[in-house]
Amino acid sequence: MAKRDYYEVLGVDKNASEKDIKMAFRRLAKKYHPDVNKEPGAEEKFKEAQEAYAVLSDEGRRKQYDQFGHAAFDNNGAGGAEGFSGFDFSGFDFSDIFDNIFDFGMGGSSFGFSSSRGRRKSKGRDSLLQMDVTFMEAALGSVKEIEITTTDTCGDCDGKGGFGEHTCEDCHGSGTVTGQQSTLFGSFLTKTTCKSCNGEGVTYDRICSKCRGTGRVKKVKDVDVKVPEGIATGNRIRLSKMGEASPNGGENGDLYIEFNVKDHEFYERVGNDVYMELPITITDAILGTKKDVKLLNSVVTLTIPAGTNSGDKLRIKGKGIKDVNYNSYGDFYVIMSVVTPKKISREQKKLIEKLRDTDLSDKKIDKYEKFLRQK
Repeated sequence: MAKRDYYEVLGVDKNASEKDIKMAFRRLAKKYHPDVNKEPGAEEKFKEAQEAYAVLSDEGRRKQYDQFGHAAFDNNGAGGAEGFSGFDFSGFDFSDIFDNIFDFGMGGSSFGFSSSRGRRKSKGRDSLLQMDVTFMEAALGSVKEIEITTTDTCGDCDGKGGFGEHTCEDCHGSGTVTGQQSTLFGSFLTKTTCKSCNGEGVTYDRICSKCRGTGRVKKVKDVDVKVPEGIATGNRIRLSKMGEASPNGGENGDLYIEFNVKDHEFYERVGNDVYMELPITITDAILGTKKDVKLLNSVVTLTIPAGTNSGDKLRIKGKGIKDVNYNSYGDFYVIMSVVTPKKISREQKKLIEKLRDTDLSDKKIDKYEKFLRQK
């Protein structure tokens, strides 16, 4: 089968820049790399793109190809790649292309291009803890003590993981080892994580028995958690580096605490406002009175006006709950609840009957009486 034009293979024109050629090859490599695409013919297309890129990305080879086409390389040897295998690609560097490809999740390349960046220390996983708090703890803020399991630097080995540190003899401290692999297109250098030091670049005469070489030890500790003033159910706070331990000596994850605020016997929260029901007697409702009212963090004396009905409310500005996002407070509302006695003495009954004989009707009662008499 006749070879396709290299420019056609990469999908670029003959005036394409080096950047355009590299981008075109990267796009095809992502699409047809055997580690990603298992469809029939994908491997052949990948090889074809590699061959085209190897020529067009090299200034000298590209000039030869532009002048003579595929014939420019026919005399360099025939065989595996229809005359193309005569090139010595042991010094050809695809790493800048393949490192980028591997960043998208590919594994090691079956064509001998393996990307190794050493052993990266990853952050531990974040944790979530549910915490119950009382209404007052949330409204006024508080400090609660919790027990958590976290990891600290090993005190025996100072976090190194061992004793008697030496530069790794196999990788010379780099954390990676270089090898050579022969392929269809020649020999290529590969870099892999050093197995002797697990990519750390150092070895030890003796592994720490306390941390088993990790440099970290688990520790149960008591932590004081500051409950922010005004917190509500579902709100979260973050405790940095108090989550799960890293699997390879990196930083701990973070601990998130989600709050669940319990109900209060007398107070009810609506947004940042607080509502409280105040029971008063019929006499207090009729005649008016003064009542002490317990707010969230103080006591005030309210004047109950004469003629108060159940459901009437008095507002105390700025005495509600703090907004966690702004330096402002909601209001405190006192809802009147006129309590009707179920048992009264004979003397009390006589007094109330005298009230019945008194004309206490108001506009509301008069309107209802008129409505009742309508036919």
